[in-house]
Amino acid sequence: MDMLILRNFIRNHATAGFHKSLRNVKDEWRILRIHRRNLKLAVDFAVMDNLRLHLGCGNRIKSKWVNIDLFSSAADLNLDLREPLPFRTDSVSVIYSEHFLEHLVYPEEVSKFLSECIRILKPKGLFSVGVPDTESCCRNYLNKNEEAFRIAREKGWHPQRCNTLMHQVNYHFRQGEEHQYAYDFQTLAQVLAEAGFENICRRQWSAEYDSPQWEVEGTLYADAYKPV
Repeated sequence: MDMLILRNFIRNHATAGFHKSLRNVKDEWRILRIHRRNLKLAVDFAVMDNLRLHLGCGNRIKSKWVNIDLFSSAADLNLDLREPLPFRTDSVSVIYSEHFLEHLVYPEEVSKFLSECIRILKPKGLFSVGVPDTESCCRNYLNKNEEAFRIAREKGWHPQRCNTLMHQVNYHFRQGEEHQYAYDFQTLAQVLAEAGFENICRRQWSAEYDSPQWEVEGTLYADAYKPV
């Protein structure tokens, strides 16, 4: 009965901001339970060597990789990538991540994530990353490039309600509340260098690694390596 009274009080008297905070707590509790359950499943992978990790895989599964995503039912592991990675130091040969890094808060979550990546990578191990190309987005806005934004809507990168250039810029930066940081190559390279990576270079879209939907425009790709 006390809980019913509390729920009714919150429903009738709490502010919208308070309701949002409660939803966030509920979401984080769900994430915690998923993460802890999958830490047990990760034990079988953690003892392996020369692993290739696909982080933030969504439903795009790579054969002969360990595919990791918090909510994807297709992934091998559902882990909260804001937390320490359950793999041995110097045990991973390649880490790949596409359209995930921008979902982490900079600098706290990004620094922690990259620190874990460089820890588990073997010396000379590859970290290959793709993020939304914010430099291209800004250039398209300044040049009033309606065609580029039309393509973004047609491919489903932006919702149809983004019917002005600024609506589309806002969606690029925020994607609702999911995007936490925006990158151009200069910024991405600096962030990777600060984490300890070297030989950082921008690369073109690759059929071997990257999603077909990003072959046209919209993604900034970079490779970086763990020092010897």
